[in-house]
Amino acid sequence: MEVATDEPYTPIKQDTKEGKLRCYPYNIHWNYGLLPQTWEDPSLANSEVDGAFGDNDPVDVVEIGESRRKIGEILKVKPLGALAMIDEGELDWKIVAISLDDPKASFVNDIDDVEKHMPGTLTAIRDWFRDYKIPDGKPANKFGLGNKAANKDYALKVISETNESWNKLVKRYIPAGELSLV
Repeated sequence: MEVATDEPYTPIKQDTKEGKLRCYPYNIHWNYGLLPQTWEDPSLANSEVDGAFGDNDPVDVVEIGESRRKIGEILKVKPLGALAMIDEGELDWKIVAISLDDPKASFVNDIDDVEKHMPGTLTAIRDWFRDYKIPDGKPANKFGLGNKAANKDYALKVISETNESWNKLVKRYIPAGELSLV
């Protein structure tokens, strides 16, 4: 499922590619969504991530708690870190977070705690996002920042910067292009 950013009210709907329903060849063992009121500006190059430009979407969030959530469910999450995925040359941030109502939320407060309390989780996330387009004949995605997850402070910086970009977008300081702002 994806948020259709080019449609009024940005509904959640089944993603399609070339007119066909998009299905992933690998299982996802976490909840995947977005952070509202964020936007990865495609006109801004990030000098810390190989000069990659934003992907014109809200920031993605990978929620690593133990509960499987419903499509469209709204969660309060604690950001733990950030992965700087570069997808076909575009910067596509992945914020790693945990729901505040998860039993491990009080133990997991920064990216280093993820490996301590949930061994292998970061590697699984990075590997999945690196490889998920390979069956479609596309190259593996790459990651900036030394191929490592940045810490909580860096994730909060990403969230703040993309919220500023979103504010400029909705105030029409930046052209919306094909994005629906209704």
